[in-house]
Amino acid sequence: MLIRHKKASAVASHEITPQSVYLNRRAMITGTGLIAGAAFLAAPHAQAALQNGPGVNTPMSNVKKGYSKVGTNDALTSYEAATTYNNFYEFGTGKDDPSANSSKFKPTPWSVKVDGLCNNGGTFTLEDFIKPHQLEERIYRLRCVEAWSMVIPWIGISLAEVVKRADPQGSAKFIAFETIVRPEEMQGQKSRFILPWPYVEGLRMDEAMNPLAILAVGMYGEVLPNQNGAPLRLMTPWKYGFKNVKSILRISFTEAQPKNTWQVSAPSEYGFYANVNPKVDHPRWTQASERRIGDFLRRETLMFNGYEEEVAGLYAGMDLKRNY
Repeated sequence: MLIRHKKASAVASHEITPQSVYLNRRAMITGTGLIAGAAFLAAPHAQAALQNGPGVNTPMSNVKKGYSKVGTNDALTSYEAATTYNNFYEFGTGKDDPSANSSKFKPTPWSVKVDGLCNNGGTFTLEDFIKPHQLEERIYRLRCVEAWSMVIPWIGISLAEVVKRADPQGSAKFIAFETIVRPEEMQGQKSRFILPWPYVEGLRMDEAMNPLAILAVGMYGEVLPNQNGAPLRLMTPWKYGFKNVKSILRISFTEAQPKNTWQVSAPSEYGFYANVNPKVDHPRWTQASERRIGDFLRRETLMFNGYEEEVAGLYAGMDLKRNY
């Protein structure tokens, strides 16, 4: 269990969000009792997924404030930057391709298949998948393997609670995640020269059970935009961004360690763990520092992206230079 002691590095969202933005968003929430703007709420799943959580018609103001650990110099990344500077190769390899090319993608209706070595598997609508769980807002650092970073307020559900609900069998040691394949809506998938599709990722069971791991369905008080992984994405903030698979269609419990897409595509550059480790450089650039989007100067990269206290125990005794 994660004991949430108040720390100097733990900052409330209203303390790091620009005041005008914070007040405008909270005014919208208070005035409407809803979560997203009209464009997002036009989708039926948006209202159901983010309002029909525990209890009835849960508005954004009732979303639980979850564990948020960022430093005093970690200002929230602007919504515009976080939604227009993305890696999502299903929509193209340029940073602005996801926002430019994802309008045709239809995140509703959506189903999530849970299978493999578990006792309570099945195929669930997104609404039924989310409904038993408490929605939480988590403010996390996001560190890309390309050495840039952001700070984003996510809305999601505990991955550990999803795992418990699935009731994995004793032989299940890993969890594999798989994204959707729709080349007619995701133009990057028309070429297998970019990446092999579907995009796949995996976690060790104890990693998935860590309290920091969530499945996100929203950000900045709104439904997750297409370019950011709608309608469901993984968030493990101590790992590089590519680990956080987007548009999740399937969650499988396995005994063998699953391969992840970048490990298959470039095994000399990417491993299974993808833990943020400033002491292990990418073969083509340093990981000792990073460029925070919106800042001019680079900053020092923190071990495990600043979450060493919470996750270092998962890797005790491991060679973190070899198991990268």
